[in-house]
Amino acid sequence: MIIGLPKEIKNNEFRVGLTPGAVSAFVQAGHTVLVEEGAGLGAGFTDQEYVQAGAELSTKAAAVWAKAEMIVKVKEPIEREYPYFRKDLILYTYLHLAADEPLTKALLESEVKAVAYETIVGREGGLPCLAPMSEIAGRMAVQEGAKYLEKPYGGRGVLLAGVPGVDRGNVVVLGGGNVGTNACKIAVGMGANVTVMDVNVRRLAYLDDIFPRQITTLCATRDNILTAIAQADLVIGAVLLPGRTTPKLVRREDLARMKPGAVIVDVAVDQGGCVETTHATMHDDPIFTVDGVIHYCVANMPGAVARTATLALVNATLPYGLELAGKGVEGACKADRGLMAGLNCYGGKCTFPGVAEALGLEYTDPERLL
Repeated sequence: MIIGLPKEIKNNEFRVGLTPGAVSAFVQAGHTVLVEEGAGLGAGFTDQEYVQAGAELSTKAAAVWAKAEMIVKVKEPIEREYPYFRKDLILYTYLHLAADEPLTKALLESEVKAVAYETIVGREGGLPCLAPMSEIAGRMAVQEGAKYLEKPYGGRGVLLAGVPGVDRGNVVVLGGGNVGTNACKIAVGMGANVTVMDVNVRRLAYLDDIFPRQITTLCATRDNILTAIAQADLVIGAVLLPGRTTPKLVRREDLARMKPGAVIVDVAVDQGGCVETTHATMHDDPIFTVDGVIHYCVANMPGAVARTATLALVNATLPYGLELAGKGVEGACKADRGLMAGLNCYGGKCTFPGVAEALGLEYTDPERLL
Protein backbone atom coordinates (compact mmCIF):
# COMPACT_ATOMS: atom_id res chain seq x y z
CA MET A 1 0.00 0.00 0.00
CA ILE A 2 1.10 3.59 -0.62
CA ILE A 3 1.08 5.60 2.60
CA GLY A 4 0.93 9.40 2.38
CA LEU A 5 2.31 11.76 5.02
CA PRO A 6 1.31 15.38 4.30
CA LYS A 7 2.47 18.34 6.32
CA GLU A 8 -0.04 19.57 8.91
CA ILE A 9 -1.46 22.94 7.89
CA LYS A 10 -3.72 23.76 10.81
CA ASN A 11 -2.71 26.97 12.58
CA ASN A 12 0.42 26.39 14.68
CA GLU A 13 0.25 22.60 14.37
CA PHE A 14 3.82 21.32 14.48
CA ARG A 15 3.22 17.61 15.04
CA VAL A 16 3.55 15.04 12.26
CA GLY A 17 1.73 11.76 11.72
CA LEU A 18 4.79 9.52 11.34
CA THR A 19 8.33 9.63 12.67
CA PRO A 20 11.23 8.37 10.51
CA GLY A 21 11.21 5.24 12.65
CA ALA A 22 7.56 4.65 11.84
CA VAL A 23 8.27 5.17 8.14
CA SER A 24 10.95 2.50 8.41
CA ALA A 25 8.41 0.11 9.95
CA PHE A 26 6.00 0.62 7.04
CA VAL A 27 8.79 0.17 4.48
CA GLN A 28 10.01 -3.01 6.16
CA ALA A 29 6.44 -4.32 5.98
CA GLY A 30 6.52 -3.88 2.20
CA HIS A 31 4.71 -0.55 1.86
CA THR A 32 5.68 2.66 0.08
CA VAL A 33 5.69 5.90 2.07
CA LEU A 34 5.38 9.25 0.33
CA VAL A 35 6.30 12.24 2.53
CA GLU A 36 5.66 15.89 1.77
CA GLU A 37 8.86 17.90 2.06
CA GLY A 38 9.14 19.62 5.43
CA ALA A 39 6.39 17.52 7.01
CA GLY A 40 8.44 16.67 10.08
CA LEU A 41 10.44 19.85 10.61
CA GLY A 42 8.12 21.21 13.28
CA ALA A 43 8.75 18.13 15.39
CA GLY A 44 12.48 18.13 14.69
CA PHE A 45 12.60 15.47 11.94
CA THR A 46 14.44 16.38 8.74
CA ASP A 47 13.62 15.32 5.20
CA GLN A 48 16.94 13.49 5.10
CA GLU A 49 15.93 11.36 8.08
CA TYR A 50 12.77 10.31 6.25
CA VAL A 51 14.72 9.48 3.10
CA GLN A 52 17.18 7.41 5.13
CA ALA A 53 14.19 5.54 6.58
CA GLY A 54 13.07 4.64 3.07
CA ALA A 55 10.52 7.34 2.26
CA GLU A 56 10.04 9.09 -1.05
CA LEU A 57 9.74 12.89 -0.90
CA SER A 58 7.20 15.03 -2.72
CA THR A 59 7.28 18.80 -3.05
CA LYS A 60 3.49 19.16 -3.14
CA ALA A 61 0.77 18.12 -0.71
CA ALA A 62 -1.62 17.52 -3.61
CA ALA A 63 0.67 14.83 -5.02
CA VAL A 64 0.87 13.07 -1.66
CA TRP A 65 -2.91 12.99 -1.31
CA ALA A 66 -3.42 11.94 -4.95
CA LYS A 67 -0.97 9.04 -4.94
CA ALA A 68 -1.59 7.68 -1.45
CA GLU A 69 -4.02 4.90 -0.68
CA MET A 70 -3.88 5.78 3.02
CA ILE A 71 -3.22 9.23 4.46
CA VAL A 72 -1.76 9.42 7.97
CA LYS A 73 -2.18 12.74 9.77
CA VAL A 74 -2.42 14.20 13.24
CA LYS A 75 -5.28 16.70 13.10
CA GLU A 76 -8.51 16.62 11.16
CA PRO A 77 -8.32 17.98 7.60
CA ILE A 78 -9.29 21.62 7.24
CA GLU A 79 -11.53 22.99 4.49
CA ARG A 80 -8.87 23.53 1.88
CA GLU A 81 -7.94 19.86 2.12
CA TYR A 82 -11.48 18.64 1.41
CA PRO A 83 -10.92 18.64 -2.39
CA TYR A 84 -8.30 15.92 -1.88
CA PHE A 85 -10.95 13.49 -0.60
CA ARG A 86 -11.95 10.66 -2.89
CA LYS A 87 -13.77 7.37 -2.79
CA ASP A 88 -11.94 4.52 -1.01
CA LEU A 89 -9.15 6.74 0.33
CA ILE A 90 -8.25 5.66 3.89
CA LEU A 91 -7.87 8.61 6.24
CA TYR A 92 -6.21 7.77 9.55
CA THR A 93 -6.06 10.69 11.98
CA TYR A 94 -7.85 12.53 14.79
CA LEU A 95 -11.27 13.58 13.51
CA HIS A 96 -13.59 14.67 16.38
CA LEU A 97 -16.52 14.62 13.95
CA ALA A 98 -19.29 15.14 16.52
CA ALA A 99 -18.23 18.79 16.73
CA ASP A 100 -17.49 19.24 13.00
CA GLU A 101 -20.47 18.88 10.71
CA PRO A 102 -18.80 20.32 7.56
CA LEU A 103 -15.94 17.82 7.72
CA THR A 104 -18.34 14.95 8.38
CA LYS A 105 -20.44 15.86 5.35
CA ALA A 106 -17.34 16.16 3.17
CA LEU A 107 -16.13 12.72 4.23
CA LEU A 108 -19.54 11.14 3.64
CA GLU A 109 -20.06 12.78 0.26
CA SER A 110 -16.64 11.66 -0.97
CA GLU A 111 -17.01 8.13 0.53
CA VAL A 112 -13.69 8.29 2.36
CA LYS A 113 -12.91 5.43 4.75
CA ALA A 114 -12.24 7.53 7.85
CA VAL A 115 -10.62 5.95 10.92
CA ALA A 116 -10.46 8.23 13.96
CA TYR A 117 -7.68 7.81 16.49
CA GLU A 118 -9.90 9.03 19.31
CA THR A 119 -12.51 6.26 19.12
CA ILE A 120 -10.25 3.21 18.67
CA VAL A 121 -10.70 0.91 21.66
CA GLY A 122 -7.74 -1.06 23.01
CA ARG A 123 -7.74 -4.82 23.48
CA GLU A 124 -7.85 -4.24 27.22
CA GLY A 125 -10.28 -1.34 26.96
CA GLY A 126 -9.50 2.36 27.04
CA LEU A 127 -8.67 4.65 24.15
CA PRO A 128 -5.00 3.93 23.39
CA CYS A 129 -4.56 6.46 20.57
CA LEU A 130 -6.24 9.27 22.50
CA ALA A 131 -4.52 8.56 25.81
CA PRO A 132 -1.06 10.03 25.08
CA MET A 133 -2.49 13.35 23.89
CA SER A 134 -4.87 13.42 26.85
CA GLU A 135 -1.91 12.97 29.16
CA ILE A 136 -0.04 15.84 27.51
CA ALA A 137 -3.08 18.14 27.37
CA GLY A 138 -3.88 17.46 31.03
CA ARG A 139 -0.36 18.36 32.07
CA MET A 140 -0.25 21.42 29.83
CA ALA A 141 -3.63 22.65 31.09
CA VAL A 142 -2.24 23.49 34.50
CA GLN A 143 0.89 25.24 33.23
CA GLU A 144 -1.11 27.25 30.69
CA GLY A 145 -3.75 28.10 33.29
CA ALA A 146 -1.07 29.16 35.75
CA LYS A 147 0.45 31.45 33.11
CA TYR A 148 -2.82 33.20 32.28
CA LEU A 149 -3.55 33.73 35.96
CA GLU A 150 -0.67 36.20 35.88
CA LYS A 151 -1.72 39.84 35.90
CA PRO A 152 -0.03 40.86 32.61
CA TYR A 153 -2.41 38.44 30.83
CA GLY A 154 -5.45 39.79 32.66
CA GLY A 155 -5.55 37.08 35.32
CA ARG A 156 -6.16 37.41 39.04
CA GLY A 157 -2.47 37.63 39.83
CA VAL A 158 -2.51 34.38 41.81
CA LEU A 159 0.46 32.02 42.22
CA LEU A 160 -0.94 28.50 42.42
CA ALA A 161 1.75 27.36 44.83
CA GLY A 162 1.23 30.32 47.16
CA VAL A 163 4.04 31.26 49.58
CA PRO A 164 4.38 30.93 53.36
CA GLY A 165 1.66 33.01 54.98
CA VAL A 166 -0.43 33.30 51.77
CA ASP A 167 -3.17 30.97 50.52
CA ARG A 168 -2.44 28.63 47.64
CA GLY A 169 -4.46 28.86 44.46
CA ASN A 170 -7.61 26.76 44.00
CA VAL A 171 -7.76 24.42 40.99
CA VAL A 172 -11.02 22.67 40.06
CA VAL A 173 -10.79 19.76 37.60
CA LEU A 174 -14.05 18.73 35.93
CA GLY A 175 -13.56 15.10 34.97
CA GLY A 176 -11.35 12.43 36.49
CA GLY A 177 -10.26 10.55 33.38
CA ASN A 178 -6.91 10.70 31.63
CA VAL A 179 -6.88 14.48 31.21
CA GLY A 180 -8.12 15.09 34.73
CA THR A 181 -5.68 12.68 36.35
CA ASN A 182 -2.72 14.28 34.61
CA ALA A 183 -3.95 17.76 35.46
CA CYS A 184 -4.11 16.65 39.10
CA LYS A 185 -0.51 15.44 38.94
CA ILE A 186 0.80 18.81 37.83
CA ALA A 187 -1.49 20.89 40.03
CA VAL A 188 -0.58 18.83 43.10
CA GLY A 189 3.09 19.10 42.14
CA MET A 190 2.77 22.87 41.94
CA GLY A 191 1.30 22.91 45.43
CA ALA A 192 -2.22 24.11 44.57
CA ASN A 193 -5.41 23.24 46.40
CA VAL A 194 -6.99 20.72 44.02
CA THR A 195 -10.60 19.59 43.75
CA VAL A 196 -11.52 16.98 41.15
CA MET A 197 -15.12 16.18 40.20
CA ASP A 198 -16.62 13.26 38.32
CA VAL A 199 -19.93 11.39 38.04
CA ASN A 200 -18.16 8.07 38.56
CA VAL A 201 -17.71 7.44 42.30
CA ARG A 202 -15.36 4.52 41.62
CA ARG A 203 -13.10 6.81 39.63
CA LEU A 204 -13.12 9.32 42.46
CA ALA A 205 -12.17 6.56 44.88
CA TYR A 206 -9.24 5.64 42.63
CA LEU A 207 -8.04 9.24 42.49
CA ASP A 208 -8.40 9.59 46.25
CA ASP A 209 -6.24 6.51 46.60
CA ILE A 210 -3.42 7.67 44.29
CA PHE A 211 -3.43 11.24 45.67
CA PRO A 212 -3.91 10.54 49.38
CA ARG A 213 -4.69 13.73 51.34
CA GLN A 214 -3.51 15.81 48.36
CA ILE A 215 -6.84 16.42 46.59
CA THR A 216 -10.53 16.77 47.38
CA THR A 217 -12.90 14.54 45.40
CA LEU A 218 -16.53 15.50 44.82
CA CYS A 219 -19.40 14.06 42.82
CA ALA A 220 -20.10 16.27 39.82
CA THR A 221 -23.58 17.39 40.82
CA ARG A 222 -24.88 20.74 39.67
CA ASP A 223 -24.72 22.18 43.19
CA ASN A 224 -21.18 20.92 43.79
CA ILE A 225 -19.97 22.37 40.48
CA LEU A 226 -21.45 25.80 41.24
CA THR A 227 -19.93 25.85 44.71
CA ALA A 228 -16.51 24.75 43.47
CA ILE A 229 -16.18 27.16 40.55
CA ALA A 230 -17.11 30.09 42.80
CA GLN A 231 -13.94 29.41 44.81
CA ALA A 232 -11.73 28.48 41.86
CA ASP A 233 -8.82 30.43 40.48
CA LEU A 234 -8.39 27.87 37.69
CA VAL A 235 -11.06 25.53 36.25
CA ILE A 236 -9.95 22.74 33.92
CA GLY A 237 -12.55 21.11 31.67
CA ALA A 238 -11.51 17.49 31.35
CA VAL A 239 -14.79 15.79 30.39
CA LEU A 240 -14.85 13.11 27.68
CA LEU A 241 -17.68 11.11 26.13
CA PRO A 242 -15.81 9.20 23.40
CA GLY A 243 -16.86 10.35 19.95
CA ARG A 244 -19.76 12.41 21.31
CA THR A 245 -20.36 16.07 22.04
CA THR A 246 -19.45 17.11 25.57
CA PRO A 247 -22.17 18.09 28.06
CA LYS A 248 -22.11 21.73 29.18
CA LEU A 249 -21.30 21.55 32.88
CA VAL A 250 -20.62 25.27 33.22
CA ARG A 251 -23.28 27.55 31.74
CA ARG A 252 -22.95 31.16 30.63
CA GLU A 253 -24.81 32.46 33.66
CA ASP A 254 -22.50 30.49 35.98
CA LEU A 255 -19.55 32.73 35.08
CA ALA A 256 -21.05 35.46 37.25
CA ARG A 257 -20.28 33.27 40.27
CA MET A 258 -16.59 33.07 39.41
CA LYS A 259 -13.87 35.45 40.55
CA PRO A 260 -12.89 38.21 38.09
CA GLY A 261 -9.65 37.17 36.40
CA ALA A 262 -10.17 33.45 37.06
CA VAL A 263 -9.13 31.15 34.21
CA ILE A 264 -10.93 28.31 32.44
CA VAL A 265 -8.88 25.85 30.37
CA ASP A 266 -11.39 23.74 28.43
CA VAL A 267 -9.46 20.72 27.18
CA ALA A 268 -12.76 19.25 25.94
CA VAL A 269 -12.95 21.88 23.19
CA ASP A 270 -12.34 19.28 20.44
CA GLN A 271 -15.71 17.72 21.27
CA GLY A 272 -17.49 21.04 21.73
CA GLY A 273 -16.25 21.86 25.24
CA CYS A 274 -17.82 21.37 28.67
CA VAL A 275 -18.24 25.13 29.20
CA GLU A 276 -21.07 26.83 27.32
CA THR A 277 -18.94 29.86 26.41
CA THR A 278 -16.14 27.75 24.91
CA HIS A 279 -15.09 28.18 21.31
CA ALA A 280 -11.92 26.86 19.72
CA THR A 281 -8.85 29.11 19.68
CA MET A 282 -5.36 28.84 18.22
CA HIS A 283 -1.89 28.99 19.76
CA ASP A 284 -1.26 32.43 18.25
CA ASP A 285 -4.42 33.87 19.86
CA PRO A 286 -5.23 31.40 22.65
CA ILE A 287 -7.48 33.29 25.06
CA PHE A 288 -10.64 35.36 25.19
CA THR A 289 -12.59 36.81 28.09
CA VAL A 290 -16.28 36.40 28.86
CA ASP A 291 -17.84 38.15 31.87
CA GLY A 292 -14.42 38.75 33.38
CA VAL A 293 -13.33 35.10 33.13
CA ILE A 294 -10.37 34.22 30.90
CA HIS A 295 -10.95 31.24 28.58
CA TYR A 296 -8.06 29.21 27.11
CA CYS A 297 -9.56 26.89 24.50
CA VAL A 298 -6.78 25.83 22.13
CA ALA A 299 -7.99 22.79 20.22
CA ASN A 300 -4.54 21.36 19.54
CA MET A 301 -2.72 22.00 22.82
CA PRO A 302 -0.14 19.20 22.37
CA GLY A 303 0.97 20.81 19.11
CA ALA A 304 2.96 23.27 21.20
CA VAL A 305 5.20 20.45 22.45
CA ALA A 306 5.41 18.88 19.03
CA ARG A 307 8.38 16.55 19.43
CA THR A 308 7.20 14.99 22.69
CA ALA A 309 3.65 14.77 21.37
CA THR A 310 4.64 13.23 18.03
CA LEU A 311 6.76 10.54 19.63
CA ALA A 312 4.01 9.70 22.13
CA LEU A 313 1.30 9.67 19.46
CA VAL A 314 3.15 7.49 16.98
CA ASN A 315 3.95 4.95 19.72
CA ALA A 316 0.19 4.43 20.00
CA THR A 317 -0.99 4.78 16.39
CA LEU A 318 1.70 2.83 14.52
CA PRO A 319 0.50 -0.72 15.34
CA TYR A 320 -3.01 0.06 14.08
CA GLY A 321 -1.62 1.86 11.03
CA LEU A 322 0.38 -1.21 10.08
CA GLU A 323 -2.76 -3.35 10.42
CA LEU A 324 -4.75 -1.00 8.19
CA ALA A 325 -1.98 -0.93 5.58
CA GLY A 326 -1.47 -4.69 5.66
CA LYS A 327 -5.09 -5.85 5.65
CA GLY A 328 -7.04 -2.85 4.40
CA VAL A 329 -9.81 -1.26 6.44
CA GLU A 330 -12.09 -4.24 5.94
CA GLY A 331 -9.65 -6.95 6.97
CA ALA A 332 -8.12 -4.97 9.83
CA CYS A 333 -11.50 -4.04 11.33
CA LYS A 334 -12.83 -7.58 11.04
CA ALA A 335 -9.75 -8.84 12.86
CA ASP A 336 -9.94 -6.22 15.63
CA ARG A 337 -13.30 -4.98 16.91
CA GLY A 338 -11.51 -2.22 18.81
CA LEU A 339 -10.16 -0.88 15.54
CA MET A 340 -13.65 -1.17 14.06
CA ALA A 341 -14.78 1.25 16.77
CA GLY A 342 -12.41 3.76 15.17
CA LEU A 343 -14.24 3.59 11.84
CA ASN A 344 -16.36 6.77 11.74
CA CYS A 345 -17.24 6.94 8.03
CA TYR A 346 -17.30 4.21 5.39
CA GLY A 347 -18.75 4.20 1.88
CA GLY A 348 -20.76 7.35 2.46
CA LYS A 349 -22.28 6.05 5.70
CA CYS A 350 -21.81 7.30 9.26
CA THR A 351 -20.51 4.32 11.22
CA PHE A 352 -20.05 5.75 14.71
CA PRO A 353 -23.18 6.15 16.85
CA GLY A 354 -21.99 9.21 18.79
CA VAL A 355 -21.34 11.16 15.59
CA ALA A 356 -24.69 10.17 14.11
CA GLU A 357 -26.48 11.22 17.30
CA ALA A 358 -24.67 14.56 17.56
CA LEU A 359 -25.24 15.55 13.92
CA GLY A 360 -28.67 14.00 13.33
CA LEU A 361 -27.36 11.49 10.80
CA GLU A 362 -28.46 7.95 10.12
CA TYR A 363 -26.18 5.45 11.85
CA THR A 364 -25.05 2.35 9.97
CA ASP A 365 -23.48 -0.57 11.83
CA PRO A 366 -19.97 -0.98 10.33
CA GLU A 367 -20.07 -4.72 10.93
CA ARG A 368 -22.99 -4.97 8.51
CA LEU A 369 -21.17 -2.88 5.90
CA LEU A 370 -17.91 -4.78 6.14
